[in-house]
Amino acid sequence: MNSLDAIILGIIQGFTEFLPVSSSGHLEIGKAILGDHSLPEDSMLFTVVLHFATALSTIVVFRKDIWEIIRGLLSFSWNEETKFSVKIIISMIPAVIVGLFFEEKLESFFGGNIAFVGFMLLITAVLLWLADRSKNTGKKVSNSNALVIGISQAIAMLPGISRSGATISTSVLLGNDKSKAARFSFLMVVPLIFGKIAKDLLSGELFSESINYTPLGLGFISAFVCGLIACTWMISLVKKSKLSYFAIYCLVVGLIAIGFSFY
Repeated sequence: MNSLDAIILGIIQGFTEFLPVSSSGHLEIGKAILGDHSLPEDSMLFTVVLHFATALSTIVVFRKDIWEIIRGLLSFSWNEETKFSVKIIISMIPAVIVGLFFEEKLESFFGGNIAFVGFMLLITAVLLWLADRSKNTGKKVSNSNALVIGISQAIAMLPGISRSGATISTSVLLGNDKSKAARFSFLMVVPLIFGKIAKDLLSGELFSESINYTPLGLGFISAFVCGLIACTWMISLVKKSKLSYFAIYCLVVGLIAIGFSFY
């Protein structure tokens, strides 16, 4: 992968992370179009690094929310911030299990299998279409909801299944308020991304001699900058727009990806 390709993929990640259209799926499609032939584990590493960049942009945009959560935890009292943190922890459990015990199997899906990505985008389209027909309420995410949403997040580790789309759709289908579902969706992934990076650092996977750090760095920077821009205005778009618009988009891109896989 050359530097220009890394920048382009970083831009794709930055602008698709905060929309329910599967950033990892778009990255795999982008890699295929650009002719990237990385090994599955290298492709997965690049994807994780770009997700780390957009996780940092999420922290910058949601810094007030995160600071309130930290202050609530440091107060050592059972307040709203502590309750929210517990829900975040509960939601992480399914993805942590998948990451610890099925990492190699998961990596095999990040080797340019565009047909698989296309079919997963079709599933995302169906989820968004169903969620769009649910009534918007003022209901908050409960502990049991957090676990179910966490399961959908674990499934969304597959490229083509939108993480935000799956988690927001699941939350809305459970009867939760769309704006609260969006906030929970964007914040619940941050600890997981940092955990994955910490795991790779401790295992030495980020210090392999075979890794070209220039494309990784350029991809990281472009994803972070575009993530900052996207997060500030696309979150509002997700809350206000009909999810069916994104369902149509995922349907079209999914069909194009499936068609592209035959060439």
